[in-house]
Order: sequence, then C-alpha cells, then structure tokens
Amino acid sequence: MEGYGGSVKLICFGLYVLLLVFASIQLPRAHGWSKEGHIMTCRIAQGLLEAEAAEAVQNILPHYVDGDLSALCVWPDQIRHWYRYRWTSPLHFIDTPDDACSFDYSRDCHDAHGKQNMCVAGAVQNFTSQLSHYREGTSDRRYNMTEALLFLSHFMGDLHQPMHVGFTSDEGGNTIDLRWFRHKSNLHHVWDREIILTALNDYYDKDVDLLLQDIEGNFTDGMWSDDVTSWKHCDDLLACINKYAVESIKLACKWGYKGVEAGETLSDDYFNSRMPIVMKRIAQGGVRLAMILNQVFSDTQEGFALPT
Repeated sequence: MEGYGGSVKLICFGLYVLLLVFASIQLPRAHGWSKEGHIMTCRIAQGLLEAEAAEAVQNILPHYVDGDLSALCVWPDQIRHWYRYRWTSPLHFIDTPDDACSFDYSRDCHDAHGKQNMCVAGAVQNFTSQLSHYREGTSDRRYNMTEALLFLSHFMGDLHQPMHVGFTSDEGGNTIDLRWFRHKSNLHHVWDREIILTALNDYYDKDVDLLLQDIEGNFTDGMWSDDVTSWKHCDDLLACINKYAVESIKLACKWGYKGVEAGETLSDDYFNSRMPIVMKRIAQGGVRLAMILNQVFSDTQEGFALPT
C-alpha cells in the first residue's frame, strides 16, 4: 500500500514552492474541515508534541513556514485537483452503505473504481508508514517526508469530520441541498465550515485563537480532560484508525443526517446541538495526530504496531 503505486515521490524544492504558490488560488467546492478547522487541529497537535517529534516536524517543514505545521495543513485540499495530485481526491473521505451506520475497512475503503485502500483511513495508514522511514536519514529517497507529514496531518482532520465518513448516495451530504440560516448550503458543508464560522461569528469575534483556547481548555482541565487518555490510547494503528472512522459514521448518523431533509432550513436548534460535537472532533483529531507523530518520531518507536 505504501506510496499508492509510486505516486508520492520526492520533488525538487523549487517545484514544491511553486505548487504551493499556485495552489493558493481558490478552487471550487469546499473539502474537509474548513481552513479554520484544519488549522486548529494542527495547532493542537503541534502543541502536544514531545521534543523528538517537534524537532522532526521542524526539520521536515519548508523553512519559510518557520516551523508552523498549521500554515500548510490545508495544502492537500488546495492541490487535490491538480493533475499531479488528482489521485489523492478519494483519500479525503469514506463512502459507506446508506443507512448502515457502520464502517468496515475491507468493504468501504476503496475509490470509485474499486481500488482498495483508497480512502481517508487508508491514507492515514499509508502516510504514517511513510513517516516511519524518517529515521533512516536522507539516503532513503523512497518517500517525500514533507508531503507525507502534510497529508497525514490533513487526513487526520478529515477522518474526524463525521460527514467525511458518510453515505454513498449523497456523497457524505454533499447532494443534500438546504439553507443554513439565510443562505444556501448543503449538509456536508454545514459540518465542514458553517458550524465553525457561525461559532466564530457569534461567540469569538471571528478570532480563531479565542475559539482554539476554549477547545484546548476543554481537554486540558475542562469537560473532556478525563477522556484524553482514552482518546490517545493506541496499541495498533490500523485498529485505532478503524475506531476513529466508526466514531465518525456513528456521529454522522446520530447528529448529521438525523431529522434533516433536503430543502429545509437549519438554524439555531441544529447549530446549538451540533457545535459541541464539531469542537470535540477537532480536539480529538489534534490529540490523536500528536499521538501518532510522537510515536513515529520517537527514537525507540515503542508503542502501536505500524502498518506494513
């Protein structure tokens, strides 16, 4: 599974920078957590890194971001429609059987052509495995460590967005058109972006840092603090990734789809009841991303079993 048939290869630094510049051009249709959601996931993770992992991340990132992982966490969304990276498009989500409210890796982790491992759960496995080669040094040129880090960081966010493990027929809610308060949207976009932006506008004066402080406060000494140990416990990476996907589809069924009809208007009731779930999933994604990076970049590499 590693490398998806050799699609991920080392690219020269100049071309990499050029791709990032062009990728900043806005592309149609939103994917994954909003920009703000991915930024918060990566900031949470980076704040929880142990010394070895923090040093590795600093070394892997391009120098111009000054060690800030969150500066590039949206990159996989920005480049997914470029010819070079078109193969990554199915890696952002999982389509599950309608109304089954379950995830089975062998059944569900494939692209539209049936190619196995081509889903967000497979992507997290693959790029974690690639990063595990970091300690082999610069002589190992099989994988692009920068791309692997950015893809893993982004896909851990996607895996925790409930509607990214949604139903096949509606493309994770993308085809369920509705209104969010006074403007047109769709169910997938509500979970990607609308809930986060509404929270920022209503409670945080559009300041992502203030929202992030509240989320971090909830898992450091607040309502989720007793749960963090269980969030980051992982003996076997594949089993853990499957668990995270199951969590997402269960939440999608219970809180995403339930009671929603195409064409209706979602407003305060939906927002107030779903906002805590969105914030908790951002927190879990960040905590678990840190756990994976700490394990992968540890000198001992003791902990979970890595995919092979």
